[in-house]
Amino acid sequence: MLLQFDRLGWWRWVLVGITGLTVVYLLMPILFIAALSFGSSQWLIFPPPAWTTRWYGELFADPRWLESAWVSFVIACVVAVLAVAIGLAVAYGLVRGTFRGREALKAFFLTPMILPVVILAVALYALFLRIGLNGTTTGFVIAHLVVALPFAVLTITSALEGFDKAIEDAAILCGASPLEAVVRVTLPGIAHGLFSAAVFSFLASWDEVVLAIFMASPTLQTLPVKIWATLRQDLTPVIAAASTLLIGLTILLMLLVAVIRRGSRS
Repeated sequence: MLLQFDRLGWWRWVLVGITGLTVVYLLMPILFIAALSFGSSQWLIFPPPAWTTRWYGELFADPRWLESAWVSFVIACVVAVLAVAIGLAVAYGLVRGTFRGREALKAFFLTPMILPVVILAVALYALFLRIGLNGTTTGFVIAHLVVALPFAVLTITSALEGFDKAIEDAAILCGASPLEAVVRVTLPGIAHGLFSAAVFSFLASWDEVVLAIFMASPTLQTLPVKIWATLRQDLTPVIAAASTLLIGLTILLMLLVAVIRRGSRS
């Protein structure tokens, strides 16, 4: 190959330097907030004068933080299940279907990834106020599903396109019904895509803050909303501790997806 890395000469070090600077640029906010969560000062001061785990203790001792985290977890789990179920049906129709307007429909399902989230939030807020869903778990799930579904459709579509349909046809020729072939052959073959879709949908809901602010009520708040509300009132390091755990779970799930996708390729 003409562009082998070993043959780039001094350009290798330029690329390595750019890559290193990019990694540092992306990691700095994460490392910064993690360091603040272990600081001994009662304010968000950097560098911390000393190190402590006191703020994590206060975080887990406060039922309001735990309740917000539980609400986020429940909503994200429900959204992940619904997004995978709906996304699988949509992706199957888009990949296996031969109808007109298929590409336009595929683009339509991806529009929530393109539109500013605040526009969706305002529209859903006005609608949910009229039908009484604002400040309810159902309203949260529907709103978060709007932004999570495109990730599921995109991921499952990619997995279906990479799956050899001839294997499914061979199962039907061997006596399986079309439904049985899908359940026993196709779905196991794209299991890595389904899992990735579930994780991405979960994270889309778990980390969502703009929609959650519009959907929240004084008695129902997700963890990002709790962080935002507390940040406006007090610069306590408990916010940094909650943010660090939020980021930690996100990184852990992303690493899990990477490991599973790597195993599926091998």
